[in-house]
Amino acid sequence: MVLKTAVIGVGMMGRNHVRIYGLMDNTRLVAVADPSPKALESIGRIYNARVYTDYLHMLDREKPDLVSIAVPTCLHREVAVAAIQRGVHVFLEKPISGDVDEGQQIIDAAQQAGVKLAVGHIERFNPAVIELKKQLDAGQLGRIFQIHARRVGPFPPRIQDVGVVIDLATHELNLLEYLTGSRVDTVYAETESEIHATHEDLLTGILKFKDGTIGILDINWLTPTKIRELSLIGEKGMFLVNYLTQDLYFYENESANGNWEGLAVMGVSEGRLIRYNIKRKEPLLAELESFVDAILHDTPPLIGGEEALRAVLLAQKLIESGQQHKVIAL
Repeated sequence: MVLKTAVIGVGMMGRNHVRIYGLMDNTRLVAVADPSPKALESIGRIYNARVYTDYLHMLDREKPDLVSIAVPTCLHREVAVAAIQRGVHVFLEKPISGDVDEGQQIIDAAQQAGVKLAVGHIERFNPAVIELKKQLDAGQLGRIFQIHARRVGPFPPRIQDVGVVIDLATHELNLLEYLTGSRVDTVYAETESEIHATHEDLLTGILKFKDGTIGILDINWLTPTKIRELSLIGEKGMFLVNYLTQDLYFYENESANGNWEGLAVMGVSEGRLIRYNIKRKEPLLAELESFVDAILHDTPPLIGGEEALRAVLLAQKLIESGQQHKVIAL
């Protein structure tokens, strides 16, 4: 079976969705929609798809099986609900929404319509993250003490409706609960607005998980180069992930070999450096393949609405903490 697909919003991320659907064997890109004729100018010709400036007209005329939505976050509820009410399966770029109430409305609409809803937490499909989770589950690190997430880069002028916490921190908030298998218990944040006119563009956050793990978030739009890194310190050493290069390293704590109870006396010492052999794959391709497979085989999407909504809730608590300068319990 080949699914008729469409894309609403063909800015930077939406264009990648268009490209991926053009590559997949079990999808056929039929249309794209964007209010900007300039954005649509070359897409229809290159991908042999019809173009629309009115997404409602596109949905009614083309009747796609699946639509990717890559519009500004403030429009997610409006556009997603419109597609869902027409019986279309929806892949929604993260975050699911700018606030919990709107996100819940999207989830409720999908449940009522009986369509599938997936949200684009793309790092869950990063091969380095997949291998990291495999190693953590196998006990390679032992108990996790601390996770430090660094997601920084230049300010994207196209994002005006939300700040860096909703736009970027939601990646890490979802990922850290997934990797630890534990829920965030308390949050504390310091936020600043240095160059963004209306929203925060810098976050330094501390998360305390129910299992005792400490999470550190270093996220901003103020760094003149793009850095995407994650480090995990635990009983047996340290994992380091580079999201961009899909590299995974393990720095072994040689003193942890054998009986952990003796570590207080033995200390921490440098052991082997292991670089994992990762088979690289474009995460967006893996993500969309997974959602198409969920539709074709009637299985739950890997990242559904409820899990995505949890990341928005945590993000809102971080924003609240930054405004009030206090620890907030979940």
